[in-house]
Amino acid sequence: MFGLAPFGDWYALPPGILILGLPGGFRLTCYYYRKAYYRSFWLSPPACAVAEPHGKYTGETRLPLILQNIHRYFFYFAIVIGLILTYDAVLALVHRPAGLGSWILLVNAALILGYTFGCHSCRHITAGRLNHFSKHPLRYKAWTLVSKLNAKHQKFAWASLFSVMIADLYVRLVAKGVINFPFA
Repeated sequence: MFGLAPFGDWYALPPGILILGLPGGFRLTCYYYRKAYYRSFWLSPPACAVAEPHGKYTGETRLPLILQNIHRYFFYFAIVIGLILTYDAVLALVHRPAGLGSWILLVNAALILGYTFGCHSCRHITAGRLNHFSKHPLRYKAWTLVSKLNAKHQKFAWASLFSVMIADLYVRLVAKGVINFPFA
C-alpha cells in the first residue's frame, strides 16, 4: 500500500533542498531580519516617534513570537554548514588551479562565516554573562572580534544572501555543462 517510501520520494531530492530549513531558519529568526519584518508585517514599532499601535507589549514571550528563541539552535547548525562550505572551498583551491569557481566558493564561505559569527547569539555565547572581562581575557578578545563582525551584520546578511545565490547558480551551471572552460 505505502511501499518503501510512505512519505514520498524525499530521499531523491538534492541534499541542498533537504537541509534548506537549517540556513533558512537561521535567517528567518535572525535579529536583523526580525527588525525588518516586525516593522513590515506587525508595524511594531511603526517608526521612532510614533506611538505603539498595540495595547500591551509582550515581546517574544507568547506565540508566535516565542518561536524566535529557536535562533540560537539554528546558529549551531549554521556554524556547521559554514565550516563545511569553507572546507569545500579550501579543497577546491588546494586540489585544482585557482579558477573562478574556487574563488566564488571561497568568497561565499567567507561571507557566510562573517554573517554567522557576527550574529547576536555568537556575541552572547562568547561573553554574554560575564561580569568582569578582566577575569576572562580570551573570552573578551573573542567577544571584541564578534562585536566587530556584529557591527557589519546587516552588510554580511545581504552580501551572503546574494553570494549563496551566485555560488549555487555557478555550481549548477557548471554541473549542467553550461559553463565549460578550463579552471572553471
